[in-house]
Amino acid sequence: MKIIQPVSMKRLIDLFKNKFFLVTLAFVVWMIFFDRNDLFSQYQYHQQVKKLRLERDFYKAQTDQVTKELKELTTNPQQMEKFAREKYLMKKANEDVYVVVPESKEK
Repeated sequence: MKIIQPVSMKRLIDLFKNKFFLVTLAFVVWMIFFDRNDLFSQYQYHQQVKKLRLERDFYKAQTDQVTKELKELTTNPQQMEKFAREKYLMKKANEDVYVVVPESKEK
């Protein structure tokens, strides 16, 4: 059985004596941990981008829904009357309006 350990230790020591390897290693360590755009910052930026994309999708959906409702309200007088009655409690002159509020289940 051969002992490979002394040869590999010598290669490892020679590797650490190589100035190009040391400079490259120092550069990589600097970029990963100490630079302004280190790995932790990149992770935070990625999370922020993901959050902003979700918000963008939500607001696009909301905008589409409101645009659809606006189009429906401007083209359909019955829908506009229903909206006015529900949202602003408007009524005709000969009507009485009763607002029914469901009880909350908190006790």
